[in-house]
Amino acid sequence: MSIVQKPYKLIVLLLVLMFGLVGCSTTKENVDGKEKVEKEEINELIVARKADAGNIDPHFISSNPTANYVYGKVYESLVSRDKDSNYIPALAEEWSQIDDLTWEFKLRKDVKFHDGSDFNAEAVKQVFDRLLDEKTASPRAVVFSMLKEVEVKDDYTAVLHLNNPFSALLSVLASSEGSIISPKAFNEGGVDLSINAVGTGPFKFESWKPGQEMILLRNEEYWGTKPSFEKLTYKVVPEESTRVAMVETGEAHVADQLPVTELNRVEGSSSMSVLRTEGFGVEYIGFNVEKEPFTDVKVRQAIAHAIEKDAIIKGVYNSVGSRVASALAPKVVGFHDGLKDFPYDVNQAKNLLKEAGFPNGFKTTIVTDDRKERINLAEVIQSQLKGIGVEVEIQVLEYGVYIETLSEGKSEMYIGGWGNATGDADYNQYNVFHSSSAGPVGNFSFYKNPVVDKLIEDARKEPNEEKRMELYAELQEIELEEAPLIPIRTLEHLSVTAKGIDQVWMNPVGFFFFE
Repeated sequence: MSIVQKPYKLIVLLLVLMFGLVGCSTTKENVDGKEKVEKEEINELIVARKADAGNIDPHFISSNPTANYVYGKVYESLVSRDKDSNYIPALAEEWSQIDDLTWEFKLRKDVKFHDGSDFNAEAVKQVFDRLLDEKTASPRAVVFSMLKEVEVKDDYTAVLHLNNPFSALLSVLASSEGSIISPKAFNEGGVDLSINAVGTGPFKFESWKPGQEMILLRNEEYWGTKPSFEKLTYKVVPEESTRVAMVETGEAHVADQLPVTELNRVEGSSSMSVLRTEGFGVEYIGFNVEKEPFTDVKVRQAIAHAIEKDAIIKGVYNSVGSRVASALAPKVVGFHDGLKDFPYDVNQAKNLLKEAGFPNGFKTTIVTDDRKERINLAEVIQSQLKGIGVEVEIQVLEYGVYIETLSEGKSEMYIGGWGNATGDADYNQYNVFHSSSAGPVGNFSFYKNPVVDKLIEDARKEPNEEKRMELYAELQEIELEEAPLIPIRTLEHLSVTAKGIDQVWMNPVGFFFFE
């Protein structure tokens, strides 16, 4: 099988009609040769971000919000995806699958890293050698566990040899984990990649004041079309209404992670627009299936029957996102649209609890992080489960403590979500349901089923796309029935832009791209 793509080029960013914004100058422009209108040329684009970045070394990035600071801006990968999630060339101009275990990538010849060193096949080899080296101890190495080695066929041809067939290879290459880092930066020392970034992208890393701001500058030697603005500044602004106000008053051009509680305010504004993208992820209620009474599938099914999803999506999420019965969102490759969800049925829920030995219900706790929407969801779950005699205590934790609590199996019920960084079913299935992922990797339910494990392993090796989809359909049927978690809604990413900033877009992971 051979896949050949045309070179990928970015479109020049036109940022217009932003009168009074930081870093703007005014020019005149003819419209249809008849009248002149004001056009603003922006030299500095300001993005208000909810959270600061963590470790920005792609081999150690632990969250999508952190990856969003540098991926597609400072760092690029061999393969990328367009607005429709189709694979397109990036640092590789074309590629071909030689056999089940061998993929060949023809690389661009006009690329340099930001430190002036050459991008070539040897650089690709060194990057993946570093990722897989046990001494590196990268938590992201598991994503490329199928990779045996990278062969340098010639200066601009890299051959990836796999340990086993892996049908989702392009999806991980096109993710943040596939970022190509300058080998000079990590080989020669002097550059701490946890707080600096050296890639090939349209922006160069300039500076970072933790908790305050990060600045990226336009890469004047970029191989593709350069951004129209010179400076990209991220401002760390945790308070949600403040981020919105910054866009409203002209202090910022973009604000990320718009809460649904602010949606109506932005939609009714004359100076702001909502940027929304259907995501790859799903939000859900999870159970620690190793803790009583959630060891019993009937208890989990009872709660599934007692949760009124439609009311939650409308009341808690302001109809943002859509109801789903699978841990895979509809945009993810492998989504099974034939699932029949648990109907809302309080009587059936009570009968199942009685069969499980809890005719009068029981007491439990639900853990959530401190996002307003999730706290509201926890309160609604608490209210709905009272109807079947289940008393729920809510524990609201700071995000870091929340992740630690789930990773260590200290929760009973929890509110969670999986953003899916690749858009392929394997990313969800292996991380959320495979027994080897129990704990910090993502299987916070500590769910273990040998049949599910084998199906996941078979699906990631299956070269026939139709058969692969059948395996994922079977997996989703089992996971629905056994209910280690209850999917609530698909994630929909919401951000705010100033009027006229209509060529900043988000992909289904929630990453910003500046055309």
